[in-house]
Amino acid sequence: MLLRMELTPQQVNFLSQLRSRGFEVVAFPMYENFVGVRKGNCGALLAPTGGGNFQLYGEPSYLVSGQPSARMIQSDGHWFIRRGEKVRATPERTAELDIFAAELANALLPVA
Repeated sequence: MLLRMELTPQQVNFLSQLRSRGFEVVAFPMYENFVGVRKGNCGALLAPTGGGNFQLYGEPSYLVSGQPSARMIQSDGHWFIRRGEKVRATPERTAELDIFAAELANALLPVA
């Protein structure tokens, strides 16, 4: 993985802590200004902040063909969609995304 951004030692340490929690640090094409993280079939974008931390950019998503997707409701059901490709938003996939989002939110909480 090659990140084309300057990260502070504090941010590098945070990404290392994410890896120790089972997250993978990735780069998502078209989102070069953000750090991508994934775990299982879910991913999210993190925006570096001026304070040496990260904040969530957008919402965590289920990955379709390895890329972030949008959750949509159509006449034939609930879907995760990415550029014409779609996978059904089954209870299992939705639960995986909910668990991922909660774990990531917990990791982003400031440590006192």
